[in-house]
Order: sequence, then structure tokens, then C-alpha cells
Amino acid sequence: MLGVVRALGIRALDWLSTLGRATILWFNAMAGLPRWKDISLVIKQIYNVGFLSLVIIVLSAFSIGAVLALQFHTQLARFGAQEAVGVGLALVLLRELGPVVTALLFAGRAGSALTAEIGLMKTTEQLSSMEMMGVDPLRRIVAPRIWAGLLSVPLLTAIFNMVAIYGGVVVAIDWLGADPGGFWSGMQDGVELWEDLGKGMVKSVVFAALVTWVAVFQGYDCPPTAEGMSMATTRTVVISSVLILATDFLLTLVMYGDF
Repeated sequence: MLGVVRALGIRALDWLSTLGRATILWFNAMAGLPRWKDISLVIKQIYNVGFLSLVIIVLSAFSIGAVLALQFHTQLARFGAQEAVGVGLALVLLRELGPVVTALLFAGRAGSALTAEIGLMKTTEQLSSMEMMGVDPLRRIVAPRIWAGLLSVPLLTAIFNMVAIYGGVVVAIDWLGADPGGFWSGMQDGVELWEDLGKGMVKSVVFAALVTWVAVFQGYDCPPTAEGMSMATTRTVVISSVLILATDFLLTLVMYGDF
């Protein structure tokens, strides 16, 4: 029994130590806004992590919107409430699926790439070389990638929502013949700017911070070996996905819970 308690204590201390190192890395990297000469680095990373993620975001959004519209129309038609397809689709996307699915896709595509890129720099001693030349790798390498993630994920979430709603329109109106007036008027009457759209975008910013934080730390802290890089990349996707889902529950409880 004593051995089990000791093992649990060691694991807890290791976890707290990792969390402390990650927190210190975040604050050191984000100390101050990007300088003017760093803007080009941020723009480059927005292209790498944001623009290059558009294909998977758009394809996933259209298919998810189409499936949701099909399911909503099929079930609501049993009760003669087909006009509620539009508002149901919009609320589900804006409040939950848009921010969550976008963040999960971003973690799988861009988060793993960030970890691998920084891990490779550490393995090939590029980060150490920067420190020897007097260049802070946290400001030069880590901070632009964090800012790029914070800016890209909300934009990708907005694109996801628009494309998903368009997919729903194609299925519900063009294919199944739902009434366009009822579809759009129900959406317009049921969706509120802050309650639905605003809070969903707040979620996307929180998820962006979590994913980029995990990704850059795993790359910066990984052992400088091929095996260490592969394990760090895997941990980025797993930890980010768990944090997104757990944080989504907490945020939904705070934003929409009836206390």
C-alpha cells in the first residue's frame, strides 16, 4: 500500500512540475505584444496553421452541416415542425459543434505540426544555437505560433459555421424541399448575437489558447530524439482533445447553466 501511495505521489509531483514548466513557458513567451518586426513571423504562422487548415475545415463543415440538416428534418417532420430545422441547425453549430469540431481538427492538423516543427528544432539544436547567438527562442519561435493560433482558430470557427449552415441549406431547402422562409426566419428569430454567436466565439478563443499552449510546450519540452518527437506529437493531439472536451463542458455549464 505504501508503494502505491509513493507512486501516486511521484506521478502527482511530475504532473505539477510539467504544469509549472508549461505555465512559465507561456508567460515568458507572451510577455508583451508582438513587436513590429515580429508581425511577419506571425503572418507566416497564420498561413501555416490557419490557411493550410482550411481544406479540412471546409470539407468537414459542409458534411456535418448536411448531416445535421438531414437528421433534424427527418425527426422534426414527424411532428410537423420542419420550419425549426434552421434554428436548430444554427444553435447547435454556433454554440457547440462549430467551436469544438474546429478546435479538434486544428489540434489534429496544426497542433501536431507545431509540436513536430519545434521538436525538430530542438533535436537539431537550432534552439540552442539561437540562445548562443543571443536570440530568445521563446520570442522568436514560440510566441508567433501562439499568436497565430489565437487569431486563426476563431476565424476558422466562423468559416466552419458559415460553411456548415450552407451545407444544411443545400440539404434542407434544395434537396428535401423545406420552406426557405421558415428556415431563415426561424434562424433569424432564434439566434441571439451574444448568447449564441458571441459565447461560441469565446469558446473558440479558449480552445485556441489551450491547443497552441499544449502544442508548443510539447515540442519545446520533448526529449531531443526521434522517439521523443513522435511521443510528443501524439501527446499533443490526445491532451488537446481531452482538454477541449472537458473545457467545453465547463464553459457550457458556466455560460448556459441555470444556477
